[in-house]
Amino acid sequence: MNILIRILSIALENKWRLVAGYVSMIFSVLATLAIPTLLGLAVDEMLSDYVNRETLVWMAIILFVLCLLRGLFDYGRIYFTDTLSQMVTYKLRNLLYDKWQNLSFAYHDQEHTGDLMSRATADIESMRRFINLGMVRSLHILFMIVVVAILMIRIDLFLAMVSLIFVPVLIIRATTIIYKLRLLWAKVQEVTGELITILQENLSGIPVVKAFAAEEYEKGKFSVKAEELSDITFASNKLEASNSSTTTFFFTLGIGIILYFGGSRVINGSLTIGQLTEFIFLLNILNFPIRMSAWIINSYSRAIPAGERVFEVIDSPSPVIEKPDAKIMERPSGDVHFSNIKFGYKDSDYVLDGINLSVKSGQVTAILGAPGSGKSSLVHLVSRFYDPNKGSVLIDGTDVNTYTLASLRKNIGIVAQDIFLFAATIRQNISYGMEGADLSDIRAVSEIAQLDDYIQSLPDGYDTWVGERGATLSGGQRQRLAIARTLLMDPPILVLDDSTSSVDVETEFRIREAMRNVMKNRTTFVIAHRLSTVRDADYIIVMDKGKIIEEGNHETLYGLGGAYKDIYDYQHDFESDVILDASLNPASPEEV
Repeated sequence: MNILIRILSIALENKWRLVAGYVSMIFSVLATLAIPTLLGLAVDEMLSDYVNRETLVWMAIILFVLCLLRGLFDYGRIYFTDTLSQMVTYKLRNLLYDKWQNLSFAYHDQEHTGDLMSRATADIESMRRFINLGMVRSLHILFMIVVVAILMIRIDLFLAMVSLIFVPVLIIRATTIIYKLRLLWAKVQEVTGELITILQENLSGIPVVKAFAAEEYEKGKFSVKAEELSDITFASNKLEASNSSTTTFFFTLGIGIILYFGGSRVINGSLTIGQLTEFIFLLNILNFPIRMSAWIINSYSRAIPAGERVFEVIDSPSPVIEKPDAKIMERPSGDVHFSNIKFGYKDSDYVLDGINLSVKSGQVTAILGAPGSGKSSLVHLVSRFYDPNKGSVLIDGTDVNTYTLASLRKNIGIVAQDIFLFAATIRQNISYGMEGADLSDIRAVSEIAQLDDYIQSLPDGYDTWVGERGATLSGGQRQRLAIARTLLMDPPILVLDDSTSSVDVETEFRIREAMRNVMKNRTTFVIAHRLSTVRDADYIIVMDKGKIIEEGNHETLYGLGGAYKDIYDYQHDFESDVILDASLNPASPEEV
């Protein structure tokens, strides 16, 4: 019931359309039900001893007008209810999309993209159909049944009672079917989300599928889930069909009974042929709302679980919340302080445990550590992608929680290890979030990222389409484009999460040299594995299992003879071999 109330509250935001739809519906029903009465009078007139031709002409004219009015009011009802349902779904999709934009990484880490897509498409479409079929049509049907019942009672109380004797049976059966269908459609929507997830992952990962010759495995996985969906849908369709056929059976049985008893009453003179004709016409009209009730039951059974899934997202609390009195962050100098940080994706399992770290403005801080040591988690706290369970992150001495999320993140540029590019042009990807940026500025940051020469060699230059997720670019080119995109923001704080891992040594050297000037007067966090990047940092921290185990500059840490020295000595030998190989076999710009 709560879901229905929430849907209705959104519909009432366009109350004039709802009212117009109901008014059109009322007049459409009245026009429809006036027709049998007119036909009954016409039959009695034609069977009378004194047939008045002029009366029949007027009846024909009135019948024509009634049919015309019925068509016009039906058009109004359909137009207003359809536009209302579209406006409600528009509002729901925007609420859903806005919520997704505001939910933190913690939410998106746990959800499947395919399931979320299913909620925004199939589930909201089920709700739209209910608004049209259920919310408006249900009152349409109820009003029609009430008026038909009144007209039937006016004609003959006994026949009316006989006609409506099956209604309680149909109501009881409908109630049972609603419960069963609701459970089935909840499962249908859940499995649909899982199926879309499989499809989305397969299409995104098709190179991996083909590389491992896993086509048959993927087909089997998809087929099993598709068969499960088919079986559940078949069960629900069978239930719907049984409801429809039962309704039709009782209605047809009712007509037969009325013909017998009604004919008997015509014979004994207590009912005219015209009245029996009118009664049968009304009974025939009653067929529509009774049969339509099956569709309403179906739409209700789909809409309620769909609404639960949609509102589950809309009502989802975000662990990262912007304070009502949050202030705009002006460009900071860039002092960053981590104070007694404890953080875990699960409350009982900390990935950062007791972190205390102060980074001065303009300082380049390199972070080393094995995978899973907490390097990326630490820098994610600066932008409030996550909030620490305990402790605080301060910029220029002020807790980051006091700023609006948008202004905070506008001052922090991030080049992630996993690069995401949009299906757009190179220019649009570099200027993402900075719409209206001049081409000269875009070229300037591209030159720093060692990408301008390559882009200029393309036929369409900066207007070259990169494909979905940047599929037409190499890994190194995608990474350099991401560097250019971040530099265009001109942020006072930079986070480079292994940002040159996909480029060759020579290109990395050129990028690093160009970045020296860029990183001046910027606070920079560098998560890197190459010694060349780490060695030049002003400050280095080594992390292990969520703790800082060593910190200082290169000379200090190397002199300690601990974990940093072991990492450095191991990688120094390895990188020497790589550099020698690169000098003998240099990569072309198109290969990096």
